[in-house]
Amino acid sequence: MSDRAALFAAVERLAGRLRALPQRRLQAGAAGEGLALARWLAGQAQLLEFPGREPHQLPDDGIFVVGDQLAVAGHELAMAVDRERDPERVAGVLREARERAADAARAIG
Repeated sequence: MSDRAALFAAVERLAGRLRALPQRRLQAGAAGEGLALARWLAGQAQLLEFPGREPHQLPDDGIFVVGDQLAVAGHELAMAVDRERDPERVAGVLREARERAADAARAIG
């Protein structure tokens, strides 16, 4: 499995886990962890697609949609990575994304 595929499989698993968590766990910090990762992924996608433009911040639409926000942000980054022609830039983004996804997964449990 490629680095890209492994990352996005991990993001999908984490998004599914967030969708399945009870409200109390989401409120206890899991939603915040997921939103932070979704915002970072979306920001990186925008930086790849529109270099030089300040990324728009993903809104906080509530604890019950953060899993969906994470999945969408992951797909946006996947599309941006596929279009990026600088392999070093892609490698750096994927490396940091894997680290952040692993950290979020540990924090969410």
